[in-house]
Amino acid sequence: MANQAYLDKMQVRQNYRNVWRTDLMRTIQADTPYCCFSLWCGPCVSYLLRKRALYNDMSRYVCCAGYMPCSGRCGESKCPEFCLCTEVFLCFGNSVASTRFLLQDEFNIQTTKCDNFIIGFMFCLQQVACIFSIVAMIVGSDELSEASQLLNCLADMVYCTVCACMQTQHKIEMDKRDGMFGDAPMAVPPMQQMSRFDQPYPPSVGYSVQPGYGYPPPQAPGYPPPQAPGYPPPQAPGYPPPGYPR
Repeated sequence: MANQAYLDKMQVRQNYRNVWRTDLMRTIQADTPYCCFSLWCGPCVSYLLRKRALYNDMSRYVCCAGYMPCSGRCGESKCPEFCLCTEVFLCFGNSVASTRFLLQDEFNIQTTKCDNFIIGFMFCLQQVACIFSIVAMIVGSDELSEASQLLNCLADMVYCTVCACMQTQHKIEMDKRDGMFGDAPMAVPPMQQMSRFDQPYPPSVGYSVQPGYGYPPPQAPGYPPPQAPGYPPPQAPGYPPPGYPR
């Protein structure tokens, strides 16, 4: 049941109508200095971006943005800055992904097929490198061991590069949110409600959307997120929520 709920939630996220301002293929071109900064100081950038995503209000902070089972159980309310530092250094990959999910649920942003392919390739390459290392250890072949080390280096390079591009993508989206591309900044929403997998739909963040941003108008509580043109509504069990007209 828990796995099905996870898949249902991911299906809802895939049907969001908005897209990132810059896809992963163009982040280096869009903001080269920040992409280099993200590559060489990934944990520091992850800390800064999560804090910025929470509008610099650390009272909103929850470990892994509320998306992991440990969220809310790590004493975040007592020392959120220390907990965030621990998260970005010990669970760097989760910290990047959590900030991504937080922004996607806040702005109804879907992940494009190209971005999904790049992220999937990164994960597959890491899995293949791990399998090669295990086989090389069992067989004891020097040639296979060298090949596994090269594959591990390649997987690490791809991982660091993709994470840097993802973090630059997040930064550009928050630049858009904060009015750095010529439009008025969006209003700061009430206390952030984290989108957990035990909730039927991502919560409404109460944004006052400004003209020209491309974001849809706020939906009434309990309504599903707007659907992309041509996309069918999610067919996951339990949807739409009770009271929603069929």
